[in-house]
Amino acid sequence: MIEKKTTVAGSPANDFIRIQDLWGMFLPKWRWFALSLLVTLLIATFYLLSTPPVYTRTASILIKDDSKSGSSTASADLSNAFADMGIFKSNTNINNELLTIQSPTLMTEVVNRLYLNEIYTVRHGLRTVELYKDSPVAVVMPRSVEDAVGFDIKLTSAHEFTLTNFRVADASTDKSYSGKMGDTIRTSVGPLVLTTTKWMNDDYLGKSIHFDYADIEAVTDYYGKELHAELGSDDATIITLSISDPSIQKAEDILNSLIAVYNENWIQDKNQIAISTSQFIDGRLGVIANELGVVDEDISSYKSKHLLPDVQAASSLYMTQAAENRKDLLTLNTQLATVRYLRNELNKKPLDQLLPANSGIDNTGLETQISDYNTLVLNRNRLIANSSVKNPLVIDMATSLRDMQKTILQSMDNLIVALNTQISSMQRQEVTTTDQLASSPDQAKYLMTVERQQKVKEALYLYLLQKREENELSQAFTAYNTRIITAPRGSALPTAPRKMNILLVAFAIGLLVPAVSIFLMENMNTKVRGRKDLENMSTPFLGEIPMSGDSLRVGKKKRTEEVVVQAESQNLINDSFRVVRTNLEFMNGKEHPYKMIMMTSINPGSGKTFISLNLSTTFALKNKRVVLVDLDMRRAALSHDLHSHKVGIANYLAGRVPDWHSTVIPGGTLNPSLLPDVIPVGTLPPNPSELLFSPLLEQLFVALRAEYDYIFIDCPPVEMVADTSIIARWTDLTLFVVRAEVLEREMLPVVDSYYTEHKFNNMALLLNGTAKYGGRHGYHYGYGYHKS
Repeated sequence: MIEKKTTVAGSPANDFIRIQDLWGMFLPKWRWFALSLLVTLLIATFYLLSTPPVYTRTASILIKDDSKSGSSTASADLSNAFADMGIFKSNTNINNELLTIQSPTLMTEVVNRLYLNEIYTVRHGLRTVELYKDSPVAVVMPRSVEDAVGFDIKLTSAHEFTLTNFRVADASTDKSYSGKMGDTIRTSVGPLVLTTTKWMNDDYLGKSIHFDYADIEAVTDYYGKELHAELGSDDATIITLSISDPSIQKAEDILNSLIAVYNENWIQDKNQIAISTSQFIDGRLGVIANELGVVDEDISSYKSKHLLPDVQAASSLYMTQAAENRKDLLTLNTQLATVRYLRNELNKKPLDQLLPANSGIDNTGLETQISDYNTLVLNRNRLIANSSVKNPLVIDMATSLRDMQKTILQSMDNLIVALNTQISSMQRQEVTTTDQLASSPDQAKYLMTVERQQKVKEALYLYLLQKREENELSQAFTAYNTRIITAPRGSALPTAPRKMNILLVAFAIGLLVPAVSIFLMENMNTKVRGRKDLENMSTPFLGEIPMSGDSLRVGKKKRTEEVVVQAESQNLINDSFRVVRTNLEFMNGKEHPYKMIMMTSINPGSGKTFISLNLSTTFALKNKRVVLVDLDMRRAALSHDLHSHKVGIANYLAGRVPDWHSTVIPGGTLNPSLLPDVIPVGTLPPNPSELLFSPLLEQLFVALRAEYDYIFIDCPPVEMVADTSIIARWTDLTLFVVRAEVLEREMLPVVDSYYTEHKFNNMALLLNGTAKYGGRHGYHYGYGYHKS
């Protein structure tokens, strides 16, 4: 017997055995792996040939920090100093800008500027290639089109075309339209105009160019997902933008346009205060210009009507005294008019509109309140643009704005009261001065009043002109919020599809699919698969015989039992039978040698007849006297396969043949390779079990023991009939044949019970029909062969 070796779980030897088991499981089905690899690699190759390469372009921009600008107080300087050291520093600003860059509003503007929703594609081999900015034709779509539109353009010549395969939304039509370049074509989607571009050449003639007019929102969403924006680091204000597209030029154009749109929107947002101020100044200039015209006309008409001389020269003495009062009064009236206007504007303007800044009010507190109010309005408007008016922060800001409005209105009312008080005082002083002009005519007083109004209007007009120029300069010198650190660039090699990765994945899948399938099939297989399934049995294991040719496969209608053991053969199956013969010789006792060996199984088709033929031949090759007896008198498979004559053991047991010697077929008679003598069944009896109880059977076995060294008996399966149990009384050794992939594993305990219950004498297992590379469940026969 062969000694069993044990290994410790997790040891290198055990791991090696597991690998060897898997290798033995997969190697017999190598064609599965070859076919799977072929299919997966073909699919991967088709995917690589049909998928356009995708290129990635990356740009970096620096977001300038303007939080320190305009701060002149000691507290602001201290806060900025702490921020430089990383204390009290906030990333809210840069995070807001990061979200702004990724907003759909900016991407929609980019899509509109670059006409990304108008897509021209052409087939190049297996790939569909987009013609970005190099299409030979350009399509002018009607503005009324809102649904997605697609159609094919076939260029019949450089100036003629045919439009086919129209698709509007999800509806298609078979209509076709022909026309010339530049003509208006009436189609189901509206009037279309096609023109040639500088990229037109003869290579496109006869080809079909597909045009898609996609929904802008869908295109915006697509490129919004493709755009990736991230901070360079937690402490930096550098934003890295990247986008992938089959067209390198398109990817670079998208990044450049996105940066440009962001800068323009930032400038526009920053200039909202200046724009509001400019509108206010322009409105006031128009009103004051009209008022000045009326005053000038009034003075001219009055002097012409009354033929007045130069009143100023006549009353210069008194006017010098009142000059200072008028100057102060002018300033007070100007401020009063400005405050009243601002108060009216504050009452009329909604919460999302700004108040004019730099209005010239000589009140630092009020100017500061207006500036804080405008800053809060801008923050609220920006928050509404990225969320909604129901946002809790927006609601809180609205409440703050209303409170600030009340505070500003109260401050303006207080300032108006103070200015009116000052004006009343100045007017009383002016009355005193005017009384001194008692000697002047009434016309002088009238002219003085009108001229005073004229000067007030002129001063206010000049002041507003100056403020307008300052406001325009402020807009002109507003710098961009960003600086490009790295212009859009990237590798000339595509980032997708990665050929090597795809081929490796396809190769891995090609190996994994059959491996998993084979593994699952093996684990779901309920049959005996190999020697490993017999390891836990108590019955001694004699050996195993590998599969030999198609003639041994179960399910074949035509059976041809053959003698495969040859004297000089060194093949695998010959060595297997020699190993079994050697194990039998080791089992054979010296005092009571095993001469009568019975072959049986638990079910038909186990190959016991084949084993009987070849195992008996291996003993005959050692010049042993061997006889092979066919006692399967129900099927007589051995006799049938050897085409033996009609006289056999059944005839002898029935008393029709007086001498059993006449039933013996000498070795080599039926088959030159069959060296043992053979006793066939002969005529199939109707009562095999009764014949086996005949005393002649015992006499025959006694005679055979005297004349032969080994007697091999081919018996029927144990579960079919009782014949085997009857014959087992006279046998020395029972070889129980277990056929791989035939016997159910659940029957192994039944077979083991035959041994433990001593139902058969000296029972041993013989495994038949294992694969050459049994691997996990069999025995690996990969060693070199030798003669025995």
